[in-house]
Amino acid sequence: MSFAWPSALLLLALVPLAALGYLALERRRRARLGGLGSLGQVVGGDGRAWGGRWRAVRRWLPPWLVLAGLATLVVALARPHAVVSVPHQEGIVMLAFDVSGSMAATDMEPSRMDAAKAAASAFVERQPEGVIVGVVAFSDSGLSVQVPTRDQAAVLAAIARLNPERGTSLTQGIGAAIDAITDAQDGVQGYYTDRSPAPDQAPVPAGPGSQDAASVVLLTDGEATSDRDPLAGAKAAAAQGIRVHTVGVGSAAGAVLDIEGFRVYTQLDEPMLRTIADMTGGTYHHAASADDLQAVYDSLETRLVVEAESTEVTSLVAALGLLFLTLGGVAGLAWSGRLP
Repeated sequence: MSFAWPSALLLLALVPLAALGYLALERRRRARLGGLGSLGQVVGGDGRAWGGRWRAVRRWLPPWLVLAGLATLVVALARPHAVVSVPHQEGIVMLAFDVSGSMAATDMEPSRMDAAKAAASAFVERQPEGVIVGVVAFSDSGLSVQVPTRDQAAVLAAIARLNPERGTSLTQGIGAAIDAITDAQDGVQGYYTDRSPAPDQAPVPAGPGSQDAASVVLLTDGEATSDRDPLAGAKAAAAQGIRVHTVGVGSAAGAVLDIEGFRVYTQLDEPMLRTIADMTGGTYHHAASADDLQAVYDSLETRLVVEAESTEVTSLVAALGLLFLTLGGVAGLAWSGRLP
């Protein structure tokens, strides 16, 4: 157990002083009553022993309860924190953003990249409780730019920083998203970690979409310019049971880009995106219909996760202290007609 205000525990030194003060007052009171004699004593061998023990309980239990209550309230004043196992429902969604040069095309207003950002931001803001979101950016390589988190502001800020860059590798994007999901499920909280050695035997492939609590939302125009096998990432996701929901950004008519003096034609490759979604048990959507992205949430289930969290338990400790004080006061009034 830790404390937010540990200096408050110094007040515990007053509790023994209070106990000594009570003992002094009790001796003085009994000295004044000494000449009055004893009334209502239980006579006989066993009765006398039992009566003595019961009188001792009635005499000392109330003040000790009060002292325990005062000590407990002092501990509560120090704001104690305890590490407890907290169960909650959790789902993981990785937003995999295509940041290749073709995402600068303007066949969607104001551009493919801006349309993807808008669709993703609306997606994040509709995030239900218990779903954590991370962000991956990919062009000819993939990079996790925001580990999965419940902090919506951090996710939205990561989305806002994205800008178009080089070529497109769908495999790298999906692979980076799968790695981020695996790290989140294993409890890894950063980019650099000492991983366990790879298993001697290859894991048994899972059925496509078998991991209902984890999915990837791939926002891209679908043009794979840097992949030898553009479906390799989809095959890896399907083998791990991770759904890939694809979001097409762009138009079938396409657009012409001026890149370093060259005119490049680019268009939305919907057949590729539908194939990736079908292979992994996901769904295909078009970024222009952002409301349809709610279907991704509808297909996402949650899992029960138990995490060790540092939780402030001041209220519980304070309630225990008040309970001791109340019991001590009630016992004193019931047995001796006065407060301890």
